[in-house]
Amino acid sequence: MPLVDDLKMPIDVPEYRRRAFLNATGLSAMGLAGFGTAITTVRYLWAEVLFEDETRFKFGNPEEIPVGTLVSLREQKIYLFHDAQGFVAMTATCTHPGCLTRYEKEQNRIFCPCHGNRFTTQGDGFTSTRRAPSCN
Repeated sequence: MPLVDDLKMPIDVPEYRRRAFLNATGLSAMGLAGFGTAITTVRYLWAEVLFEDETRFKFGNPEEIPVGTLVSLREQKIYLFHDAQGFVAMTATCTHPGCLTRYEKEQNRIFCPCHGNRFTTQGDGFTSTRRAPSCN
């Protein structure tokens, strides 16, 4: 039986349309894959730098802050207390869940409104108005 070279056989219209559709589908898939690869390559080469908050900042002249006062710097999330020995900087973030505390001037304390922890202006005296759940 002789071999038939089907590439030299005449192609009817439905077969031509089928081959054109498969050709367009294959070229589209390769184009999308190439486009995705190009995007991935560009994103890989693009520097993604994390810009963190500045850790150094100015709060004013030390002579302008009287002894015994507490300055709240909400943007930097810190408290600055001026006592007889100098300055004490404390974070305004609570020690337990990480929420922001607030300074209550009338009671001269730092208070966490979320769960009731209280601190002195020196940062000492961790107390809670709520009872901790028992571990038993």
